[in-house]
Amino acid sequence: MEQYGKILIIAMPLFLLLIIIEKIYGYYKGVNYVPLMDSVSSISSGITNAVKDVLGLSISILTYEWMVSKMALFTMEASVLTYAIAFIVIDFYGYWGHRWAHQINFFWNKHAIHHSSEEFNLACALRQTVSSFINLFTFLLIPAAILGVPAQVIAITLPIQLFLQFWYHTRYIGKMGFLEKILVTPSHHRVHHAINPEYMDKNHSQIFIIWDKLFGTFQEELPEVPAVFGITRPAETWNPIKINFQHLWLLTRDAWHAENWKDKFRIWFMPTGWRPEGFDQKYPIHKIDDVFNFNKYGTDNSNKLIYWSVAQMLITLLFVSYLFDNIAKIGLPNIFVYGAFLFITVYSYTELMDKHKLSFVWEALRYVFAIGVITYYGDWFGLNAIIPFGTYLVMGYLTLSLAVSIYFVTLEFRSQNQPILNPLNE
Repeated sequence: MEQYGKILIIAMPLFLLLIIIEKIYGYYKGVNYVPLMDSVSSISSGITNAVKDVLGLSISILTYEWMVSKMALFTMEASVLTYAIAFIVIDFYGYWGHRWAHQINFFWNKHAIHHSSEEFNLACALRQTVSSFINLFTFLLIPAAILGVPAQVIAITLPIQLFLQFWYHTRYIGKMGFLEKILVTPSHHRVHHAINPEYMDKNHSQIFIIWDKLFGTFQEELPEVPAVFGITRPAETWNPIKINFQHLWLLTRDAWHAENWKDKFRIWFMPTGWRPEGFDQKYPIHKIDDVFNFNKYGTDNSNKLIYWSVAQMLITLLFVSYLFDNIAKIGLPNIFVYGAFLFITVYSYTELMDKHKLSFVWEALRYVFAIGVITYYGDWFGLNAIIPFGTYLVMGYLTLSLAVSIYFVTLEFRSQNQPILNPLNE
């Protein structure tokens, strides 16, 4: 946990810098593909995913360490060769895990968050799941285990392979010539994120596009079919925690309503989007039928709400950085208390972004939670030893945040005037 947290402390500002550069480049080109509210939601999703991973809130039923101890035919030391083998096997593993997440109803719940943005930009790459608590696909690493690739090599290569998927989430890079035949490029991945019928469930590869070409799921980006992004059952919220469980909630309701016991069971394993016969009429849900004719979510926001949301996200990143840099000092079980605070934080300010009338209740809950922490521990998880009066800074921020939340709910959201649109969000 501690080592991964240290890696993320380096990776987070780098990702944020690249997102800012993409935003600035959009100004230069006169085309804005990086709306601020969408980006805040995406980065907030990345925050929840990173916290979940660092806290170790997931397990593998079948661990790679066990597989290599039982299946290895050779003993291999860490070398360029073992890292190359690990990278290829992990990419194969990623292709099939990714493909099944698109094709099986239950598995789609953990992946829908990544596709939920109605934009396509670097920030949306950070939309990652917190709803997957069990890794079922470790068996796909069996080829590496048989060859005796050390577990440490796999552990190092996995995050590298994940981070390398960041760069191709952009609309500002066109086709890349010869590289299109070998690597996943922005063009390939635009196809993957599109909801156009021509593009649905294509290009599942993560680094090497060869897997899609080998297994029949490749689709080239067509100049006559501009990609439209999102999910056909739109999330209609900025709250990443809600998005993480929307599809699971739909499956649960449909299973409850199903009269046939066979349907109650098979709904979880049918192709993504499958519902029992007649449910679209009996229990309708909003679905995009015409991909070129629908309204994007949450585009009418005032300057105040946009800038406050950005500020909340940046301050939350500071809280996250403090946790990742001090995991050992904060210790168990306190890191889970800190993690709970971060999840409440993200839930609270994204509820405000959605303009929910009761969003201030979540902010008040966060305030009370923080008071409880400080009362119990005496300060904010040892912050006073690093920054004099650090606890007072935390409580000052939380007091301001609660006051601002109440302002938005009681004044701005209830105002009959139209909000002042911000060109950054158009």
